[in-house]
Amino acid sequence: MKKVTLRMQINSTQNPFSENPEITEHLKEFVLQQQVYRAAIKEIKTKLEILDEEFEAKYDHNPINHMEYRLKSPKSIVEKMEKRGLEITVDSIRKNLTDIAGVRVICNYLNDINRITNLLLRQDDITLIHKNDYITNPKENGYRSLHLIVLVPIFLAERTESIPVEIQIRTIAMDFWATLEHQLKYKGQNEISENLRDRLKSCAESITHLDVEMQTIYKDINAEACLDD
Repeated sequence: MKKVTLRMQINSTQNPFSENPEITEHLKEFVLQQQVYRAAIKEIKTKLEILDEEFEAKYDHNPINHMEYRLKSPKSIVEKMEKRGLEITVDSIRKNLTDIAGVRVICNYLNDINRITNLLLRQDDITLIHKNDYITNPKENGYRSLHLIVLVPIFLAERTESIPVEIQIRTIAMDFWATLEHQLKYKGQNEISENLRDRLKSCAESITHLDVEMQTIYKDINAEACLDD
């Protein structure tokens, strides 16, 4: 997930689905409506930045190290809809895909994940739709992250729309593992061996221990600073 260029266009030279005019027309119509997804990313980004700045002012600590954003491409949208056997229309896309707009929040410490999550979900205009806690219950491959699907209201000139945004919240160490694991799997293309899967999972477990130890060190440093005051 990279910082997005929040503009997407479909034309005959770059459209991988040009052989299917019906899909192309639906995608063109959908791209025109993507303003609301861009706006939803901006809304979540702004809310999180404000929370981070307020926390720094009160406690001299930034829970958020950095954030990344992405808007799902037309190609990814079509592939996901086809994989699910769903009709590729604007209404079907908006009804069935909740991860078109995505925000990834990279936190400094483990405790910061729950801190940011609770502060965000406490806001009156944020509605939690779904939560997957892959930190408490990691995926089989060792992947750890907290995933939220939330609805955020977007106030347009003539209407208000509630738009879903996928938010992934993880530590620097978790993001390091997830990014490299994804690159390694992509580079390998085919299914990797059981031995390599075990080694990657072992790395994930080591990173978990690192996260816990860094959190403990941070807590102990703060305790010593309080004693010195």
